[in-house]
Amino acid sequence: MVQNLISSVDAVPSELISKMNISAPAVLVNQCDEDSDETIEFKGYRVLVLNRNERGVGRSRNLCIDNCSEDIILFSDEDIVYNDDYVQILENMFETHPEADMIFFNVEVCDERRTYWNDSFRKVSGMNCGRYPAYSIAARRDALIKSGVKYSVLFGGGAKYSNGEDSLFIRECLKSGMRLYASDECIGREEARESTWFKGYTKKFFFDRGVLFYFLYGAFAYIWGIRFVLVKKDMFKGEIGRGKAFKLICDGIRRGRSEKHNKNIAV
Repeated sequence: MVQNLISSVDAVPSELISKMNISAPAVLVNQCDEDSDETIEFKGYRVLVLNRNERGVGRSRNLCIDNCSEDIILFSDEDIVYNDDYVQILENMFETHPEADMIFFNVEVCDERRTYWNDSFRKVSGMNCGRYPAYSIAARRDALIKSGVKYSVLFGGGAKYSNGEDSLFIRECLKSGMRLYASDECIGREEARESTWFKGYTKKFFFDRGVLFYFLYGAFAYIWGIRFVLVKKDMFKGEIGRGKAFKLICDGIRRGRSEKHNKNIAV
């Protein structure tokens, strides 16, 4: 059976579950101003609600993983509305493809936020895994638990560095030996809202990108920094110069090296 793993902030759980059109058991981690656990029922399915007075999407997703119980888990954001048949689609895909430990599904988003669209079923490698957001990810619970992979608590909304937690998570899943695939099936749509982390091409944006590049690519981070400012220059044109952007990325890479080798932090 499928289980939604939902990360939310200051939600009213019953209203959110209904809005998202959840049709499966779920774990909902609600970042708010209290600590409490409760169980609600929706469409005959059990929804475990974990209210936590803490911030950080990585912490939220890890708590979901720690409390999941069904065979197939689907990472979910609070702005996703699922199609009526999403559960059947997931169950059919995993039954049809026993070789897959994790599958990335299509979710409709506006053009300016789209980072991917799968047009066939195919294997995902380290060369093409960086485009997928958490809400596209479904996985076999046993395979993910066996891998030991968790989300970084350094990156993402509410964390020290602004984004990149999904790319890190997926790359670690690949390194652990999990078998990743992309499906052309669509399971829902995103309702447009203001980004929780993107505030424009600021100094922090480029600095944080440098930190992320070091965690992703290590010694090759500078090459990826150069590639970023050359390939993406039209995106931030008029907000910051390429030279300044690259300097900030380099500063972030040095910080990333320091962070990654600090054994007292959870990444």
